[in-house]
Amino acid sequence: MQTVLFQDMGRADYRKAWDYQTALHRNLVDNKLNNKGLDPGTYPQEHRLLFVEHAPVYTLGKSGSLDNLLLTETELQERDIQYFPVNRGGDITFHGPGQIVGYPVLDLECFFTDVHKYVRSLEEVVIRTLAEYGLDAFRIKDYTGVWLTGDGQPAAFRKICAIGVHMSRWVTLHGWAFNVNTPLEYFDYIVPCGISDEDKSVTSMERELGRRIDEQEVKNKLKRHFASVFQCEVID
Repeated sequence: MQTVLFQDMGRADYRKAWDYQTALHRNLVDNKLNNKGLDPGTYPQEHRLLFVEHAPVYTLGKSGSLDNLLLTETELQERDIQYFPVNRGGDITFHGPGQIVGYPVLDLECFFTDVHKYVRSLEEVVIRTLAEYGLDAFRIKDYTGVWLTGDGQPAAFRKICAIGVHMSRWVTLHGWAFNVNTPLEYFDYIVPCGISDEDKSVTSMERELGRRIDEQEVKNKLKRHFASVFQCEVID
């Protein structure tokens, strides 16, 4: 069983968190290269799971279109929103207050070597967490992330968690953006994840449940389900 070190970074600037992830990623890759004669999992690797809340920021994945950002540079500055093109998959998304962003930095060769399974596993962590709040979340074919549906909402499918990942030498970067108490008006200024379908929108736990959610409680549940899904030990 692999051990994953957990760190809650609190509220952190996007650039700071990105640079930190990159350094952790480099350490894992370097350790792999230094032990290339050994089988994965037979030598220690410092896998990490980072939680962070960002100040308002839009990030655009390498396969995304800048057309999906609906604000000019001046308008971004007026609203105090940052913007970064990044090396993950996917299109544009928002990170900000009330959102739990999870960044697993794992040597996936110590777990399994399947990108599709990795993304589905991240989705499963969030799906199991939402189930504890009575929210029946699911996946939609051809769309990454975690979705809800139900009565009383304008859109048939509502995305509550976006997922975008990158990996090099089977070491992972980026992860999920889970809307807990997130102000949803920030999504009005982008085409979220590049999805413009009329039957799809963005939501949060707060909107779905009609109350503020204890974010620390959600974090604890995410950690527990992460350990279960990835069959690892998550330690502080």
